[in-house]
Amino acid sequence: MELKAWTYEEFPSFDEEVPGATWLETTGDEPGVRYVPDVEYQSVGGVSRVLQILIPSSRNNPAPKPERNASRAYPCIVYVQGSGWMTQNVYANLPCIARLAAMGYVVAIVQYRESGIGVFPDPVRDARNAIRFMRVHAEEYAVDPERMAVMGDSSGGHTATYAGILHDDDTEYNLFPGTSAEVSCIVNYYGSTDFTFEDSNPTTPDHNESTSPEGMIMGGIDLNRDREARELLTVKCNIDEKTSIVPVLIVHGTKDRVVNTKCSVYLYEHLRSTGHECQLYLLRGADHGGPAFWTPDVLAIVDEFVRTHV
Repeated sequence: MELKAWTYEEFPSFDEEVPGATWLETTGDEPGVRYVPDVEYQSVGGVSRVLQILIPSSRNNPAPKPERNASRAYPCIVYVQGSGWMTQNVYANLPCIARLAAMGYVVAIVQYRESGIGVFPDPVRDARNAIRFMRVHAEEYAVDPERMAVMGDSSGGHTATYAGILHDDDTEYNLFPGTSAEVSCIVNYYGSTDFTFEDSNPTTPDHNESTSPEGMIMGGIDLNRDREARELLTVKCNIDEKTSIVPVLIVHGTKDRVVNTKCSVYLYEHLRSTGHECQLYLLRGADHGGPAFWTPDVLAIVDEFVRTHV
């Protein structure tokens, strides 16, 4: 066989008879994922923040590389990893999140400025700049810039939902002037979105105190003594009939020991009562995250919701 840079079409197929071997057909559309690690999307005050980017890839539609353009563009989900607004392990849930990419989405996992570095709403501003970055670099990462969604879990669910409320395109916080951070829908996995009732975080011993995750992201404020700060951090307190917010999908377990299920129930009821589109799915017996949220059935719900709106 000649040694050269064969194209796939040119390369001869092995078709010799092999007794006892089993032949399986392939189509070239079998879903795969290309992982692009640690892509810097912003540097603010000397603090660099990065994305983990997952791109659908198959033989017929390979993911782009520096030497190869994308053969098609996909809708994009900017994903905010939960961490109690503290230092994120953006690699921990890559295997599960990659399932979204295999379904035909470019997924960009956001590292934001955590408490101690940033103060609310810095994580939201970072998420919105990540959305803008993916729009600016759409061709490089096979993104359709007109089909964007934001998603997150736990504190990331809070950040993702807030990213649909904080419309800051025309402010100094937009690091990509002229580029929008607006999305078509929001997916909130068991978001920590409500701090107005006593057991909203039932296993956090210092709940709402200055040392709690929620107190720290507000700059070390005791939210029990500062109603204004408590309500600023609570998503439902910042939504009324005039609020511009895209459709929201909420998924929450009924035995969540970290974020009370009522956080999602109250947000769902408030969104509906103020005339906004929202769907709520409660996973009976599910705890705070875990495999129950990444089953084919749940991912089919997410897929249908996102594709309907993007």
